[in-house]
Amino acid sequence: MVKSSVTVQLDGYEIIGQIYESANSVVYRGVRQQDSQAVILKVLKEDYPTPSELTRYKQEYEITRNLNVEGAVKAYSTEPLQRTLAIVLEDFGASSLKQLMSEARAGGESRAFSVGELLSIAIKTTEILGGVHAAGVIHKDINPSNIVLNPKTGQVKLIDFGISTAFSRENPTLKNPNVLEGTLAYISPEPMGRMNRSLDYRTDFYSLGVTFYELLAGQLPFESDDALELVHCHIAKVPVAPHQVNPEIPKVLSDLVLKLMAKTAEERYQSAFGIKADLEKCLNRV
Repeated sequence: MVKSSVTVQLDGYEIIGQIYESANSVVYRGVRQQDSQAVILKVLKEDYPTPSELTRYKQEYEITRNLNVEGAVKAYSTEPLQRTLAIVLEDFGASSLKQLMSEARAGGESRAFSVGELLSIAIKTTEILGGVHAAGVIHKDINPSNIVLNPKTGQVKLIDFGISTAFSRENPTLKNPNVLEGTLAYISPEPMGRMNRSLDYRTDFYSLGVTFYELLAGQLPFESDDALELVHCHIAKVPVAPHQVNPEIPKVLSDLVLKLMAKTAEERYQSAFGIKADLEKCLNRV
């Protein structure tokens, strides 16, 4: 839901309203005045961001701008805003899957999408993620807030490369981060220090599995207000199968989601191509 309060002013842009707020940033919908182009403006929340925060924000812009991937959100520019920065992104009239789910629940609907609709969204999302990985980038924060859909056109895009990391095909693994990055309800076991695992692109497949689980079952596989308990669940607990939560979900699709959520990267799908192929088989059966 668009919030009506407008708290920023940026030369050359008309701010229409706030559409999202996280711990680190506020997102606005606006219009670039020189050409009446609809845009999304992502603004760092801190009035006095540290040099490291500004560096990271610039890295997010560079990764997004350089991603020549169909379905990855486009970044137009960065704009100075008082002592901080705004990233100017494309606006194609989309809402996040998280927002669409919330609106469905508020309207008394149990789910925002049918199984067929969800499979179509899942196939598009997986294809985009495969393109991101092929471009040498791990997203690291796949969740329903970062997948956006234009319900009228069916266009899907992946957004928010704020903690994404570039990797090379020659050395596709990364050292474990000292702090957990990402959204804890969707994070893979690898960054949690399990068996001193390194992190690679397959961490995104786990988060994709959690996302599909929530979209299909209408609830997260693990729910807790205790961060340590959530960490334990991701590392050691097997979730209830989605088809046992919602009998409308075909077992073959339920099994696909659980394979994505395998505790070790080797047990998961090894490529987005494989995930997409199996999702297409599921769609043909629906």
